[in-house]
Amino acid sequence: MGAFVSRASRPARYTLVFHAEPQFVDTVKQAVFAAGAGRYPNYSECCWTATGTGQFRPVGAANPHTGEVGVLEKIEELRVEMLCDSEETARKAVEALKKAHPYEEPSYAVYKLEDF
Repeated sequence: MGAFVSRASRPARYTLVFHAEPQFVDTVKQAVFAAGAGRYPNYSECCWTATGTGQFRPVGAANPHTGEVGVLEKIEELRVEMLCDSEETARKAVEALKKAHPYEEPSYAVYKLEDF
C-alpha cells in the first residue's frame, strides 16, 4: 500500500476560470501559465476551454476595450479553466491575468477545491 498523506497536510488547490475574446486567450493563458497555473505533477500548461457568449453594457465612466458606453454588447468569448496547486499560485495567476487581459474589468473567478 502507498503512504498515507492526510488531507490536512496537502495545500489547498483552486480552479481559476476566466473569459476572453478568442484573439486574446492565448496571450492571457501564457501569462497565467508562466505564473504557475495549469500544472499537475507530470504535466504543464493544462486547461479546459469552451466557447460561449458574453454579455455586458458599459455604463458611467467605463472605458471598454470592446463596445460602447450605454450599448448592450453580446460577443463570442472563450471560458478557460485551469488548476492552481496552492493559494499562492492562484493569487499570482490572477495578478498575471489582470496584467495580460485587455479588458478594463476582466471576468474571472477562483474556486477552492475539496479533496475527496
